[in-house]
Amino acid sequence: MAEAAPVNAELLKWVKKDKRRFLHAVYRVGDLDRTIKFYTECFGMKLLRKRDVPEEKYSNAFLGFGPEESHFVVELTYNYGVTSYDIGTGFGYFAIATEDIYKMVENIRAKGGNITREPGPVKGGSTVIAYVKDPDGYTFELVQRGSTPEPLCQIMLRVGDLERSTKFYEKKTCSRADKIANDFRHAHKLADKFDG
Repeated sequence: MAEAAPVNAELLKWVKKDKRRFLHAVYRVGDLDRTIKFYTECFGMKLLRKRDVPEEKYSNAFLGFGPEESHFVVELTYNYGVTSYDIGTGFGYFAIATEDIYKMVENIRAKGGNITREPGPVKGGSTVIAYVKDPDGYTFELVQRGSTPEPLCQIMLRVGDLERSTKFYEKKTCSRADKIANDFRHAHKLADKFDG
């Protein structure tokens, strides 16, 4: 059995004090009401808001496991007249944590959902996972976990160059507050140099 990677104590400190978070992920669906029904009945998400923008020929809905102010949510967009999309190969899946993966899978199956991997341990490990596809073909990984305030817990993207992609996301998620603090420290050091 594979051993878990050692946990970096500094990284854990950063996670606890960092207030940044992903707000939402936007993706297109072919039938907004059908997808809302699937997400609410099968995954247990709540419809947080829905709007129609006829002048731009689209509708969208926001769903999640809690309010947008404190939880990651999905934004489903329906473009008038488009009933399906090519998902491509870059998007992997969304992951949803659940305390009872077997019960969730049976509920999804009972509602006609497409189970693409039955619950079982991940290859080389002990975490129990399953995969399901939503009505539009997007994959969701279900992960057996204890109670969590944020069940929508992961997005998997496929990349061609891991190092380049990692640098990109590290650069893009550097907070403005960090930049301002660094600029302030730099300006303060320059001021001390000229005052000293």
